[in-house]
Amino acid sequence: MLKYLWISVLVLAVDLASKLWISQTFQLHESLTIIPQWFNLYLAHNPGAAFSFLANESGWQRWFFALIATIICFVLVVWIKRLPAHEKWMAIALGLVLGGALANLWDRLTLGYVVDFLDFYYTTSVGREFHWPAFNVADMAISSGAVMLIIDVLFSKDKLERS
Repeated sequence: MLKYLWISVLVLAVDLASKLWISQTFQLHESLTIIPQWFNLYLAHNPGAAFSFLANESGWQRWFFALIATIICFVLVVWIKRLPAHEKWMAIALGLVLGGALANLWDRLTLGYVVDFLDFYYTTSVGREFHWPAFNVADMAISSGAVMLIIDVLFSKDKLERS
């Protein structure tokens, strides 16, 4: 099932290319409205984890999250390698998660932070904004893969028959 690693390579390439483009085009914290009251491109650097968890620490979190990501990537490769041939959905899901994890790991190791730039928000009629934390292509791949894994666990006919 290692043939599905092409998905990880694709996610890695698209993510790194998009982060390179945004980093060369925008200044830190620069924003460009794409869809008013909904979506901006916004360059942010996140030294923490999801939702900027531990972002304000002294720097130890860079290596902590890099170590965790490295272990996760290793586990995912082994998992994909051991999948039975009929588990294509699972291989795709794991490939998405692996590609996203590798892309964010690359940022952590080379930059010390993860580049985020997709900024979704909602502006009410009275001007109040509700923002989702900025994220990137790797985060989308990880989230999509995780949702696919949940769907597989909950609705896979093979798994339902075994329980």
